[in-house]
Parts: sequence; C-alpha cells; structure tokens
Amino acid sequence: MSSIMSGTGMRSRAKALRERAGRFFLKPVSIAPLVVFRVLFGALMLAGTLRFAWKGWIRDLYITPEYFFRYYGFEWLPVPGDPAIYGLFLLMGLSALGIMLGYRYRWSALLFFLSFTWVELIDKTNYLNHYYFVSLVSFLLILVPAHRSFSLDVRRRPSLKRASVPAWCVHIFKLQLGIVYVHAGLAKLNADWLMEALPLKLWLPARAHLPLIGGWLDETVTAYLFSWGGALYDLSIPFLLLYGRTRAFAYAAVVLFHGMTALLFQIGMFPYIMTGCTLIFFSPAFHERLLGVMRAAGRKLAFRRGGGGKAARSLSGAGFSRDPVEGSAGVRTTLRGGLLHAALVIFFMLQLLVPHRHLLYPGNVFWNEEGYRFSWRVMLMEKAGHAVFHVRDPDTGREWQVSNYEFLTPNQEKMMATQPDMILQFAHYLEDHYRSEGYGDVAVSVEARVTLNGRRSSLLVDPGVDLTEKERGLAHKEWILPYPRNAQSWMGGRKQ
Repeated sequence: MSSIMSGTGMRSRAKALRERAGRFFLKPVSIAPLVVFRVLFGALMLAGTLRFAWKGWIRDLYITPEYFFRYYGFEWLPVPGDPAIYGLFLLMGLSALGIMLGYRYRWSALLFFLSFTWVELIDKTNYLNHYYFVSLVSFLLILVPAHRSFSLDVRRRPSLKRASVPAWCVHIFKLQLGIVYVHAGLAKLNADWLMEALPLKLWLPARAHLPLIGGWLDETVTAYLFSWGGALYDLSIPFLLLYGRTRAFAYAAVVLFHGMTALLFQIGMFPYIMTGCTLIFFSPAFHERLLGVMRAAGRKLAFRRGGGGKAARSLSGAGFSRDPVEGSAGVRTTLRGGLLHAALVIFFMLQLLVPHRHLLYPGNVFWNEEGYRFSWRVMLMEKAGHAVFHVRDPDTGREWQVSNYEFLTPNQEKMMATQPDMILQFAHYLEDHYRSEGYGDVAVSVEARVTLNGRRSSLLVDPGVDLTEKERGLAHKEWILPYPRNAQSWMGGRKQ
C-alpha cells in the first residue's frame, strides 16, 4: 500500500515538475535578445566568410589539395571543384547576410547551416572548435523565429511581426554557450594545464616582444596565472552571466579574456564570435536599447544617402517595436511542437554526452585523440610530429619511403603527422595510389614521432603494423602506442 502511495506521489511530483518546466520554457519573453543575436551572428558570419575569401583560403584549403581527409561516415559528401567551391562560399556569404537582415530568414538560416557544414565536412584537417560551434548555432537558428522583428521579412510581411517569443527560443542559445564554456573548463582540469602550466608556458614567451605586457609573458608565474584563471573563467562565466548582479562584471571578463586571446594567439574569429554571442545573457531592456541604436543608425544612414539606402530604411522601419506585446509566437501543444521539443532534447543530450566519449577509450585523449574532436578542448596542447611512411611491395620485395609532400599540402602533412586516424586514412590512400600505379597488395607502415607539450618525441604508432590491414571506424585503435608518461621534458633546463 505504501509503495503504491509512494509511486503515486512520485508521478505527481514528476507531473508538477513537467508543468513547471513547461511554464518556464513556454512563457512569452521579449524577442529583442533573439533579434540582436541574429543580427550579430549574421554579421560575424558574413565578415568571416569575406575574410576567408580575402586571404585566399578557399583556394589554399579546398582547391589546391589533391586529397581530403574525410570525416568517418561522410565520405559520400561530394567535394565541389573549382569554380563550384566559390559558388558555395558565395551562397554562404549571401545567406549570412540574409540572417543578419532577416531576409527570407528561414531559408537563409537553412542554407547557411548546410553550406557552412558542408565546407567543414570536406576536410578534417581544417577542424576548429569554433567552426563546430558555428554549425551548431546556425542549426538552432533554423528552429527559432528570429526574423519576426527588426527584419526585412517583417517589412515585406507586417503580419509576421511579434514582440515576444517562447522563452526556449532564447534559452537554447544560452545553454549552448554554457555547454561550450563548462566543457572547455572541465577539459582544463588536467595535470599539464594546472600543475605544469602547459602549453601556455611554451606559447606565452613567444609573445614577449609585445609592448607593455611582453615582459610579463616571459615569466613562469604568468603562465600559471593564465592557466588557472582560464579554467576558473570557463567554469564560472556562464553562471555569472546568468545572474543579474554579476552580469556586467562577467561580460567585462568576457571582453578581457577574449581580447587577450585575440591579441596573443592566432585563433581567427573565435574571440569575436564568443564576445558577440554572450550578449544574449543580457536583459531584454538592454537589447531593446541596442536595437534602438541600430534603428537610429539605419535612419541616419538612409538620411545621408538621400534617395538611396533602401535596405537601411527598410530595416529602420521594421525596427523593434516598443508597442505592447502583440501576441506570442508560442509553440502550441501540437504534433509539430512536440517533435520540435523532442529534437531539442536529443540535440542537447548529445551535446552533453559527446564531449565525454573519450572515456570509452583507453589511454590519454591528448595523445591518441580518440574522442578529441567535438569536445571543446580549446588550445590545450602543443603537439608536433613527423611521419615517415614505408611501403613494401610483397611481389617484388621492394621497399621505399613516401614523400608526403607529393600528396599533401604542408598544412595537411602537419596535421596528419600527429593524428592517428588521419595517419590511417593516408595509409589507405597510399595503398590505393600504388595499386593504381600497377603495384600489388602493398603494405604501408609508418614511423610517426610526436612530441606533446614540450616532452621528447616518442613513437605514436606501432611501426611494425601494416596499416592497410586496419579498418577505419570508431572502435579503439590498438595499434596506437601508449602515451609515454615518463617522457622527459626538454624544458627541464628552462627557467621554471
């Protein structure tokens, strides 16, 4: 009897919890934070696309290479040739502009997500954490009505205009940012980062030439301060941004932290993306004021252009309304709404679990990199190496070394030399290449020496293994040699 009552009580509490969560996530909130997020994200993506093209990276990374290191499971994705790859980047830039202006927003968000993710899936050589972040955020943008204010869509169809959205439309971006920061902080809780201040102890002295702060960067204590401060920052910043009384202080820390990383390291758009995106933690009143500034700037631009500036006038005219809430773009309890919520639950469950999949593999994740990508391990190691591939033709007994540069770009060769899954892919590629040259079933082995965080180089892969006999997959690669824990650091003689 008591167990029945207990079960009934648990069901009642679960029901009450679901209802409470439903009220929290579905209650109408101002659309302003979502609109500002859309405008800033679109502007940053447009700037990033233009910067990519300006620097010639489209040709360097997607036209020059003869071979691409494809992600496991995405080998089917076609590689656009020249000039199609330029068309893909043009589509990416135009869709980013569409997101920023709120023009044909749903299509713009969808096309940006598809084009950006397609490009990123072409070659894992170019993997960066913030590229992964951009794909995730652009996917989430497809799901939310971020165009229902301050957009050309509203100008075109005034009936779209809304002053509020369900709270989940804003909270999912806060949650995504929080996941990135917290996982990045957890990843810093390792001996090299906390006890040895590595790899910052290697990187910071290289910036000692900078004015004002350069002298500090050559001090070991600075590396420790940056290491511990970075871990504390990542683990606490999303919670400090959530709390109103600490938000301004926390955002000042965001600006300082990412400003320093932009100054000290070559990490592209990442500092600007995080600095812009974290504004979403601010109050609706803050974003309404910000949109007011944007609207005023649009009107000023239109005025200066006289009869021109149609887009600017359109945006200013479709600016955020301070009128009373006209109605929420809320998600009713429909099949579509239920599927959307289920998809979001699955999405964020994966976001919470995927970064920890390295726990399923034996060994050091920094060494074997099994479960390393997509886990928000941002700038946590200094890894370098050199891989010499040996080919043996069993029919003739002839053996020779491979000149990697004949097949790979310098960047591909550098990245491949330290990542076992890329080494395996290249070995299979060599097998196919020499078979096409008329050789038999060649054997390919590798002598890959790698140094991690300043320690002396060690063999990464068993040099006696014929890699052509090993299959690609997600299972543990037993041919990766264990991390040499007692490897001596070459920094032993440096100032500590």
